[in-house]
Amino acid sequence: MNRNKFLVTYMILVGSSACFAQSYDTLITRGASGEEKMMAYPIEDKLFIYPKPKVYSFITQLPRTYQESAKMSFNRNSLKGWAIVAGSTTALLMTDQKITNAVQKFSVYIGVDAQRKYKNFVPFKLGGKDKSLYDVPDNLNSTLYSIGEGMPSIFLSLGMITYGTIKKDYRSISTASQIFQATMAMGISTQILKRMTGRESPFVATRSAGTWRPFTNLKTYQQHVPNHDAFPSGHMGTLMSTTVVLASNYPEKKWISPVGYSVMALVGLAMINNGVHWASDYPLAIGMGYACGKATVKLNRFMKDSWKRK
Repeated sequence: MNRNKFLVTYMILVGSSACFAQSYDTLITRGASGEEKMMAYPIEDKLFIYPKPKVYSFITQLPRTYQESAKMSFNRNSLKGWAIVAGSTTALLMTDQKITNAVQKFSVYIGVDAQRKYKNFVPFKLGGKDKSLYDVPDNLNSTLYSIGEGMPSIFLSLGMITYGTIKKDYRSISTASQIFQATMAMGISTQILKRMTGRESPFVATRSAGTWRPFTNLKTYQQHVPNHDAFPSGHMGTLMSTTVVLASNYPEKKWISPVGYSVMALVGLAMINNGVHWASDYPLAIGMGYACGKATVKLNRFMKDSWKRK
């Protein structure tokens, strides 16, 4: 890895953790033998309580994440949310091609290259072939598109784990684990739905707004992935779940939600511009990301109301 790439990676890891560093004194609960059991953070009028992190909890809690997400998604209180998702998806379906054409035309006008361009990051050889540990985006549109692919969320989590381990900050470590947990849950869910719906991506569309091929044979799907994997958007779901996890664990950081939603909007436009997604691929993904993020937080953090610091 050359020096510049190393410095960029290092800055991402350390800088991300610094953004979420907190100045609150923590309350520590200890077991009979003196070991730390949990940490509590007085924030505004609430007490946020985090048990001692377990290394593989982001994997072991996946089944419960789906269970809790389902509870949140299928009850009386969720009817309004479903109506918004269904209504917005229907409206966008009727205008998908027009939206795509308009976004791509405007991007040409302002000089934003729609092509997905990448260059090797940490190149190596495997089986006599040139490989790369990670492909770095090489233009603005590809950079925005890559933000939703999961690696930025992983980098952010690694930075928070590093900070939390050094500072013994359970909230930072738990939040990082929650991002991993929500990202995995969203990845699995959207991949299942993609195979069930089989919608064409814009850049390979055979008709206006793309053809739908539900329950495509798995072999056919793998041979022609772009012909079947547009709906719903995994990128958008991952970004939403990450934003929800961060905002829920750091409510005092008022900038998280507006920044997160702004990034989602830019990534959404970038994916329409490069022909990977239609606008109607987003509402369901956003709803899933919200439910998944909230469920993940609920499983990993306890909260007491009406807390007043002395």
